[in-house]
Amino acid sequence: MKKKTLSIVMAGVMALSMTACGSKEAETAAPTEAAAETTAAETKAADEAAADKTEAPAEAAESYTVGICQLVQHEALDAATQGFKDALTEALGDKVTFDEQNAQGDSNTCSTIMNSFVSADVDLILANATPALQAAQAATNEIPVLGTSVTEYGVALGIDGFTGTVGSNISGTSDLAPLDEQAAMLKELFPDAKKVGLLYCSAEANSQYQVDTVKAALEELGYTCEYYAFSDSNDLSTIVTKAASESDVIYAPTDNTVAANTEIVNNICQPAGVPIIAGEEGICKGCGVATLSISYYDLGVGTGKMAAKILTGEADVAQMPIEYAPQFTKKYNKTICDALGVTIPEGYEAIAE
Repeated sequence: MKKKTLSIVMAGVMALSMTACGSKEAETAAPTEAAAETTAAETKAADEAAADKTEAPAEAAESYTVGICQLVQHEALDAATQGFKDALTEALGDKVTFDEQNAQGDSNTCSTIMNSFVSADVDLILANATPALQAAQAATNEIPVLGTSVTEYGVALGIDGFTGTVGSNISGTSDLAPLDEQAAMLKELFPDAKKVGLLYCSAEANSQYQVDTVKAALEELGYTCEYYAFSDSNDLSTIVTKAASESDVIYAPTDNTVAANTEIVNNICQPAGVPIIAGEEGICKGCGVATLSISYYDLGVGTGKMAAKILTGEADVAQMPIEYAPQFTKKYNKTICDALGVTIPEGYEAIAE
């Protein structure tokens, strides 16, 4: 009887021991499984959050500062700057602030202005005219830069085989008009002329490009062409006087120095009876008889729309091709045409005085 009782007791002890052991293992396993489930849940949540962050567009900044460097004050560049500001203000309202500076025709001042924009870490730079664009190129390769009133970007930036997209932090709009059609305009108005003087500033790369192109077109039309280059406004009067005395007609491209000094040019050429075909409306209004020109205000508006896309993250400046004016208009200066006895055929629009 005692043996049987002892056996029963021992069996009970062993059973309790096994139960306790099993409970301990269960207790140990349970937290491990729970931790694994928690870790998996946290990882999944983190992955979903990262995916949401990647897919969600970046929030637009509350404000932007845009630096504007305009080479010189004259009608065409003024209109381009105003169009740019109007378009960007329409798109962003009071979120955009402009730091507008004028280089007074000095390329060295353009460099100083651009360096100040870089130091201020502006959000975008507008370079109005070729020397301003060249200064911006030298000053930064990080801040987005848009050019306007620039004729040929490959020439301005020293890019061989330019295909239409700069591919760096620079893009913009071009004021290039069909130069062969400007040559054809000269032929239409002055078919009996023999010698054409090409008046331009040698310091402006895009002016050189234009007169070279027009020269080739005019020579194919039977004209003899002569370059009359001046280095800056200081020798403009001397060169214009020489050109007027040796030419039947003068061609002046979209040259900023001529545009800023049309009164000097007109006071020499009109008394000499020498007409000027101009590369753009502002020059024509000041000293020319006719032009095939664009709207510089509209060009500025197009540049402003590009800027809005860049600032809001909608577009990458490096991937934006250069944009061109959508249309060109034949215009004439009635006052100077009447003074010189030049008859304008149908299809020309009088420039508003």
